[in-house]
Amino acid sequence: MVYNERAVTTIFLLVFFLIYGGVHLYLFLGARASLALGTRTSIFVALFMITMVLAPVIVHISERYGLQSLAHFFSWTGYLWMGLAFLLFCLSLAFDCYRILVHLGAYITSLDPSSVIPSARHAFITLLSLAALLALYGSIEALHIQTETITIRTAKIPKEVGSVRIVQISDLHLGLIVRGKRLERILKEVRAADPDILVSTGDLVDGETNNLSALADILRETNPAYGKFAVTGNHEFYAGLTQSLDFTRKAGFTVLRGEEADVGGFMTVAGVDDPTGRIYRSLAGAPEKELLERAPGDRFTILLKHQPVVLKGSPALFDLQLSGHTHKGQIFPFTLLTRLAFAFNSGQHQLTDRAILYVSRGSGTWGPPMRIMAPPEITIIDLIHDGA
Repeated sequence: MVYNERAVTTIFLLVFFLIYGGVHLYLFLGARASLALGTRTSIFVALFMITMVLAPVIVHISERYGLQSLAHFFSWTGYLWMGLAFLLFCLSLAFDCYRILVHLGAYITSLDPSSVIPSARHAFITLLSLAALLALYGSIEALHIQTETITIRTAKIPKEVGSVRIVQISDLHLGLIVRGKRLERILKEVRAADPDILVSTGDLVDGETNNLSALADILRETNPAYGKFAVTGNHEFYAGLTQSLDFTRKAGFTVLRGEEADVGGFMTVAGVDDPTGRIYRSLAGAPEKELLERAPGDRFTILLKHQPVVLKGSPALFDLQLSGHTHKGQIFPFTLLTRLAFAFNSGQHQLTDRAILYVSRGSGTWGPPMRIMAPPEITIIDLIHDGA
């Protein structure tokens, strides 16, 4: 199928503004009715919300023209507000559903609903305060990287090797918000794990990549014995594929685009491009199944693939698939939507007797610098020789 990049971008922006603008309209009408806002205050609130809706576009244009201070300001204000607005929208929607149910029950039983429903003003202030507290908690949770460990025993790891430790990072989204300090936090955990192999399963970068050279230098300092491997995610294409690949390679990664790499003569690491590359007509290398069929069957085979989608027949050709992309929803209750979109939302999944899929929650954040019930992670995978 041939995609028109401009048409796809236009459709995406229309859908985004319809949904995000609709959320703001809902919040604006609720605030105006609940707080009895006057004309001047309503205009001010409306202009603020319109600006926040347009903030991602302002950030993109500012980055494109080198207006870094403006881009930083609107990225932080716009994305913090996005997280707060999402939480307030969810809470308000839940409260409106509760209010409807109470009125319905009152109609059936002839009871007075005012005894169990607070005034509109008090309800809105309470919900806004709760959303702010949740946003604060989410901002703190996003900074506390967790380490998840899985152990795989396999005869494909030679006895003389004994064990191999792989560390997976995913979805760092390095850019205006995830910068040096956040990256150092993540890499501190990576270095503490002392990996033999470091892999990045996509979305290493986010937005324009022109001012990330210092971050590439930080990443380049980590040099595991068997190397560093990466694949593209959707954001590598959004940010500009050439620049994204250049950054990833400067960071010391071997980028696998429909390619495989021999590791120590006993393991194969294969990687495929994210399907977003079809939109940009930039997919490279062999298709997944053709790529995996080339891997020697007696070697432990790892497939690096950004999105946790398992193709029919592929599990018979690999031992371990490492993916990311979902962030486990990043901010609850968005997790419920990612569960609907992806059969494998996060964590470890046994696909067959042989094949395992692990889906990372991601190491950074996209959009709002918050995480709720989906803490960031690095993943340690210990492959241990099992003679049985």
